[in-house]
Amino acid sequence: MNRFLFIGTLIFLLGAPGCFRYSLKDVSIPPEVKTIRVSYLDNKSTYINPQLSPQLTDRLRQKINNQTRLTQIQGDDAHYDITGYISGYNFTTAGISDNRSATNRLTVTVHIKVLNRLDEKKNIEADVSRSFDFDANISITQAESQLSETILKNLSDEIFNRIFSNW
Repeated sequence: MNRFLFIGTLIFLLGAPGCFRYSLKDVSIPPEVKTIRVSYLDNKSTYINPQLSPQLTDRLRQKINNQTRLTQIQGDDAHYDITGYISGYNFTTAGISDNRSATNRLTVTVHIKVLNRLDEKKNIEADVSRSFDFDANISITQAESQLSETILKNLSDEIFNRIFSNW
């Protein structure tokens, strides 16, 4: 009976990929890559959350340190050189109820560049964007406070996966 439950669950999960958020991404770093530099992710968006840049930079550095074998250096000779900036920090209405805004959405976009000094054909330049919904009855400051940890985790995960995953 347990085998049938397992197989049924597996078929269900594989058959409905759009309904669930899952991660099958593996870290893929060529063995010759030994060092990395993560430069400060500046905030160039029109609305600036002054805490986001330093916290996101630190979170990404910690994630790379904890989940890869790469040594972080400050010199210009790192095998991977990651630069970038927060390019968007926008608030929009996400849901309306009784002709009033019920849900708002914060969308944060980070533009990243990865210079691969060992193989320039594998350089990366991409925008990573995530949206976060919050109740329209709270202020932007309150929403930022409530969403801070989620924003940092999701964006650092998304950037990390974009850099180190094969897909």
